[in-house]
Amino acid sequence: MAWLLVVVAGLLETGFAVCLKLSHGFTRLWPTLAFAAFALASFGLLTLSLKKLDVGPAYAVWTGIGAAGTAIYGMVFLDDLVSTLKIVSISLVIIGVIGLQLSGSSQH
Repeated sequence: MAWLLVVVAGLLETGFAVCLKLSHGFTRLWPTLAFAAFALASFGLLTLSLKKLDVGPAYAVWTGIGAAGTAIYGMVFLDDLVSTLKIVSISLVIIGVIGLQLSGSSQH
């Protein structure tokens, strides 16, 4: 259950990163409010998961999901540059996230 919280928190991190861009420096109300909601929910779920998981792997998985998700969202919906190197790099991040999750982080 704790790892599920980390995964959802990572997806919410993607949401707050995208909304941060869409807020145009906090000058647009709705993206700014969405950023705050996504960030609060993401940090909240990460905090709950850290009651049972080691901080290193959990934080790495959270940031990896957020980074990969944000990069993919940007390429698909925000016209960010798509390149072979970027796709390979995102794949490596995802592989690393899976490896960390499988590394056997102790649950207390």
